[in-house]
Amino acid sequence: MDDQSIYQFNVEKLNGEEISLERYQNKVLLIVNTASECGFAPQLKDLETLRKDFEGKDFEILAFPSNDFGGQEPLDGEAISTFCELNHDTHYTIFSKIRVRGQYAHPLYKFLADKSQNGHVKSTPKWNFHKYLISPQGKVVDFFYPFTKPTSSKIKKRIERLLSSPK
Repeated sequence: MDDQSIYQFNVEKLNGEEISLERYQNKVLLIVNTASECGFAPQLKDLETLRKDFEGKDFEILAFPSNDFGGQEPLDGEAISTFCELNHDTHYTIFSKIRVRGQYAHPLYKFLADKSQNGHVKSTPKWNFHKYLISPQGKVVDFFYPFTKPTSSKIKKRIERLLSSPK
């Protein structure tokens, strides 16, 4: 297992099932920390628009709710899923709430934020809706700050480039 890929990590789905990120091999991923009461929460709908734009291609969005910033994710478990589906018509994968910064951050987020671990990017989330772009090989290749909308041409062009590059 490549120790500079995200495939070494397990994460928990909203139903409590633990899965390996290996299941996303050969896909371009956008990993986002979300929060239902954040001012950026309309990006939940933008993420769904982005998902639809790349539907049928090897692209997925992985959302990780977090209460690390301003206590803006008071919901847990299925309540998060229900909120996202009812208010933003989301159909991408939303995982269990995790910590994304500090000493108690989930190992995946420690990896995403630390260039000495991921080999490419040094960028700790400063707020909700920080985005990491992952190559089909599971490498962290870029990040985008919360104010960059998921549907921005900057993000879409990077995804298109990764989808068209040889695997």
